[in-house]
Amino acid sequence: MKKTTYRYVVNALGKGGEIYLTHCHDKYTLKKWLKDHEDDLILDEIKITDKKRHPFLKLFSFEKIK
Repeated sequence: MKKTTYRYVVNALGKGGEIYLTHCHDKYTLKKWLKDHEDDLILDEIKITDKKRHPFLKLFSFEKIK
């Protein structure tokens, strides 16, 4: 059995209270999914996790400060 690996994990909140959780293989499919669902999503509530990002770089990630 082949193990499928995904690079990006998307966790988003919809305008009607829906919760979206999806996986994308590459940046192209990630951008396509976001474009297809941009009318249904609250853009401030999207969290995208790159699973292949080096752990040391996660310390220096730039988050929005409210």
